[in-house]
Amino acid sequence: MCWDEQPALRPDFPKILGFLQVLHPQKQRSITDRMIKMMEQYTDNLEELVAERSEQLAIEKDKADKLLCRMLPKPIAEKLKQGEPVQPQAYDEVTIYFSDIVGFTDLSSQSTPFQVVDLLNDLYSLFDGIVERHDVYKVETIGDAYMVVSGLPVINGNRHVAEIANMSLDFLNSVKRFKVRHKPDIQLRLRIGMHTGPVCAGVVGVKMPRYCLFGDTVNTASRMESNGEPLKIHMSDSCKTALDKVGGYELECRGEIAIKGKGIMETWWLMGKEAELTDSAELLTSMPEPAPTPATVLKPKSSIKRSAERRSFKRAGKPKQPNNTDTVINVDNNAEQNHVIKNRAAIERPNGSHQNGAMPAVQNS
Repeated sequence: MCWDEQPALRPDFPKILGFLQVLHPQKQRSITDRMIKMMEQYTDNLEELVAERSEQLAIEKDKADKLLCRMLPKPIAEKLKQGEPVQPQAYDEVTIYFSDIVGFTDLSSQSTPFQVVDLLNDLYSLFDGIVERHDVYKVETIGDAYMVVSGLPVINGNRHVAEIANMSLDFLNSVKRFKVRHKPDIQLRLRIGMHTGPVCAGVVGVKMPRYCLFGDTVNTASRMESNGEPLKIHMSDSCKTALDKVGGYELECRGEIAIKGKGIMETWWLMGKEAELTDSAELLTSMPEPAPTPATVLKPKSSIKRSAERRSFKRAGKPKQPNNTDTVINVDNNAEQNHVIKNRAAIERPNGSHQNGAMPAVQNS
């Protein structure tokens, strides 16, 4: 652009500056303006970057909170996040649920470790979905054992026993339809036990802290499960008493049995809800009555009148006359009653009494 063999043809500096300004228009501004513009662009980019990173941080924080609430009850998790100490707390009355799979050891011996993991994951995922629909807290799972409690850390009055009872019935119904992936012909036999009583609960440990329950109620609930029967819900007498206060459940007395470490105890079976057990009877009583046969169909009086008139006119071979009963006449009550009586007499009179089989005309009042 600037070099030429003849010096006279070479451009001077003003021309060169003009060429540069055409190639770089922003160079016309001062250095201060350019620095301010660059700082504005940097600020805009920084604001967008901060907003994006803040959104990502909020998403990750929400994930961490959900994970913490899955490991610990939400009120306990909130205290731990705020750095508050969690003191052990005693509860006067809660209901504890225990269950395990009868024959799980034999089933595990016939399965690979991966199949066992898939089995428990499928089963407990099913149970976890049911737990979400009830006011209960899943304490822990150890092998094939599943432990749930209601009535803590948030006290729910006397509803704890009903929540565990409803959840147990849902577990029992769902496990009857559950299919093992690698052994679809096997029916899992769930054994359930539940007991009501006082407990003490608190957080144990710093690394991977656990919310644990302590007290004789935990041991008794475990005994109710181990002394139960497959596909049945076994409960103690104290649990039965609490459930009677709620009402609406069908219970069957098992009688007195020997419980290890407890002696002789009277226990009960939870059969189901009274409403569910009476559904079949209610369906039978609420079924509509069968429709009568054509020979027994009852017709309205107006239909009987019209049918009799049609038959009489057909026998007489005359065209059908207008039906006087279909005409609306504005008369007083006495005249209307006389009109109805005359129509009935004309219909009820034997056909043979009419001349030529024809119905006599009815005179309107």
